Amino acid sequence: MKTAMSTFVRWIRFNMVGAMGMAVQLVTLALLNRWTGGHYLFASAVAVEFAVVHNFVWHLHFTWPDRRGNSAMVGQFVRFHLANGMVSLVGNVALMRLLVENTHLPLLVANSVAILCCSIVNFCLGDNWAFAARGRAAECRL
Repeated sequence: MKTAMSTFVRWIRFNMVGAMGMAVQLVTLALLNRWTGGHYLFASAVAVEFAVVHNFVWHLHFTWPDRRGNSAMVGQFVRFHLANGMVSLVGNVALMRLLVENTHLPLLVANSVAILCCSIVNFCLGDNWAFAARGRAAECRL
């Protein structure tokens, strides 16, 4: 039987996956923004979706491998999408509009800031709902 991973180790793994997901999102955003003629909000939303799917697979196998048997993978995917996907999508699009149009940050810098702002909420939701251990109360512990 596998022992539970410490929250600190899980947080480090979460951030490693997040860094890869951030690269996926930024590359996707740059390409889509070029191909869609500067429709950066649409490009941001699609780039977030690419990163969410990428991150789910890595989190399932690397960040929360000890919780894979807690529920069906489809259920975990749906919860991950409802939680992390919505936080990332709404947070990124809202922050992108604010940071690009109001503060005039460059597109990829603004997206990096938006990703970092959403990451703590996403870890808490992933740890306590999407990949929650059975019988664990929903609270975020970093």
